[in-house]
Amino acid sequence: MKAARDIIIKPIVTEKSVSLMEENKYVFRVSLSANKIEIKNAIEEIFKVKVSDVTTMRVSGKKKRMGRYEGKTSDWKKAIVKLVDGDHIEIFEGL
Repeated sequence: MKAARDIIIKPIVTEKSVSLMEENKYVFRVSLSANKIEIKNAIEEIFKVKVSDVTTMRVSGKKKRMGRYEGKTSDWKKAIVKLVDGDHIEIFEGL
C-alpha cells in the first residue's frame, strides 16, 4: 500500500478550480497509478475530512519544441474530490 503523501502530489489552483470550491469540490494532481479508493483514503487521512465522491481524469502531455528538438511533457492524472456538506480543506481558505 502506498503512503498518502505519495498518492496526492499537489493541489491545483486555477480559476476554474477555485470556482468549484463553491460546490465543495477540490482539485488535486495525483499519482498516475492511483485509483479512486486510494485517492479517497489519502484525502481523508491527510486533511481529516469525509469524502463523498471522487472523479478522476488522465491529462495527456503536450508536444513541445526547443529549436530543432521535439519532445513531450509528461502525462498526469487529475482528481476532483467532493466533500460532504460541512467539511472544508483549510489550505484553500485564503483564496
